[in-house]
Amino acid sequence: MTQIETVRTDDKRAFHVKEAAKIYGLSRSTLYKQMQTGTLRTVKIGGRRLIPRDAIEALISVDARKGAEARE
Repeated sequence: MTQIETVRTDDKRAFHVKEAAKIYGLSRSTLYKQMQTGTLRTVKIGGRRLIPRDAIEALISVDARKGAEARE
């Protein structure tokens, strides 16, 4: 019998669009728009498009700063 190991999300360095949307509470269309405009950096490995953890966290922190500035 083989044992399947699961990878915790905090151990992953990159996510598929669907995973990133679910984990960070964003819509897939929002992520695709950010990718299309170049606001969200991605990497392509083979036929897979992945979003590095640091890229999505940078996107979220920029949006959080913009929101905070708008409230001031």
